[in-house]
Amino acid sequence: MKKIFPLLLALLCACSSTSEKFDILITNGSIYDAENRTFYEGDIGITGDKIDEIGDLRGASAKRTIDASGHIVSPGFIDMHSHIEAIMRMPDAENVVKQGVTTVLAGPDGRGPSPMKPFLDSLETFELGINTAWLVGHNSIRRNVMGTENRAPTDEELAEMEAAVQEAMDNGAYGISTGLKYVPGSFSEIDEVIALSKVAAKTGGIYTSHLREEGLGLLEGVGEAIQIGHDADIPIILTHHKAIGRPMWGASTKTLAMVDSARALGIDVMMDQYPYTASSTGLSVLIPTWAMAGGQEEFKKRVNDPATRKKIHDEIMFNIEYDRGGADLDVVQFANVSWKPDLNGRTLKDWAIEKGLEPNFKNGADLVIEGQLNGGASCIFHAIGEEDVKRIMQHPLAMVASDGGLARPGVGHPHPRSYGTFPRVLGHYVRDEQVIPLELALAKMTSLPAERLGLTDRGYIKEDMQADIAIFDPETVNEGGTFEDPHHYPVGIPFVIVNGTVTVDSGELTEGRAGRVLRKK
Repeated sequence: MKKIFPLLLALLCACSSTSEKFDILITNGSIYDAENRTFYEGDIGITGDKIDEIGDLRGASAKRTIDASGHIVSPGFIDMHSHIEAIMRMPDAENVVKQGVTTVLAGPDGRGPSPMKPFLDSLETFELGINTAWLVGHNSIRRNVMGTENRAPTDEELAEMEAAVQEAMDNGAYGISTGLKYVPGSFSEIDEVIALSKVAAKTGGIYTSHLREEGLGLLEGVGEAIQIGHDADIPIILTHHKAIGRPMWGASTKTLAMVDSARALGIDVMMDQYPYTASSTGLSVLIPTWAMAGGQEEFKKRVNDPATRKKIHDEIMFNIEYDRGGADLDVVQFANVSWKPDLNGRTLKDWAIEKGLEPNFKNGADLVIEGQLNGGASCIFHAIGEEDVKRIMQHPLAMVASDGGLARPGVGHPHPRSYGTFPRVLGHYVRDEQVIPLELALAKMTSLPAERLGLTDRGYIKEDMQADIAIFDPETVNEGGTFEDPHHYPVGIPFVIVNGTVTVDSGELTEGRAGRVLRKK
């Protein structure tokens, strides 16, 4: 009897234990199988930051159970083009994570940090709402070495830039980004970009390119990016791929054919895309880049010279009529104007009328110069054709990316992509327009980006993978904001889990911050 008593006591203690098998149990959901691009019914048990078990887990206990009946359970979305430069001021990244995004690729358009190590070391001290992976920026490196000079680098300067790329890759960068449309990257020749891309390629990096031109020079821009990928032997992403300006609408038929032809030749090229018919960038995109060489002070000197100002003015008029301006002052919408906040949400046409000017290309060009002299502005350019958006989206190798920034309700007038890119694809283009099937859309948001980045522990729902999960209602998911009223979070995405932590709960942001700084190994 004495031997039996301790055993009975142990059994009683075990039966009265309140320990649960899982930290989080997701039940009754339709789980997206990214490997086979299908759905299956099942439950998911999460322990710590990992997916512990998948299957019929009825009867299992958990600290927290989420009933996903009627919902899709997907790997967390991966945004392949995200402007989170303000991450240290807004580490919760609320407008990003509420879209179902759990990981972003940051530092696009040549703007990635350099040097990389001190930046990532500092970022790791913050409690982040999302996972971040980073690209080193060609423009950042060139500016650090050469300022904004319009010339080729010396051998010594090129070597210094190559060393900067190597520093970034040694400290976890996922590759290099270029912004060949923007100063100072616009002053570089292809050989310079190839040389820097070769450095990134040696350690498995990728090359993402804001093309030198996306309007009238689009085909040449795509050709240049493909040439860089070929010569540097590096995987390419044509980032935020589009055909901008009315004269180029329909050109995606040619650019997609170029992508397919390049791949047939063994060149590894993919794309990403945001699902809108408007871009967003600085007002200065309408100004010829040569006029911006040397910075703002040099620009002021040039426009004070009558002959040079006329040349600048004429080229701005051309860009308004044929390129990003979209042939109408009404398509240039102000997003963030520090020197005249009442312009936010209004257009270049509105500003002309307010000043008593005829809203024509000549007066529009004058206002662009005035705006730049005042310090510039962020603008939305309504100059993309809907058919091109759909055609690019249907391509199997075009991933989803926002090109959006971190946003707070009521601050400025941002492009609605900052709040609604991923739910817009799922709601408008998948459910309502049926442009692509849900299975393909989710691949573009999960497995394709994970594979491009070489992430082996994200992008899929499998046991032992990181528990990055988005749960959404396919019948109600949609963006909340519009171009007229952008500051609204999406609907239909009640739960987002980042590294095993519920970060969005019943549509509301929690205090959970489990995001990580990802470094390429």
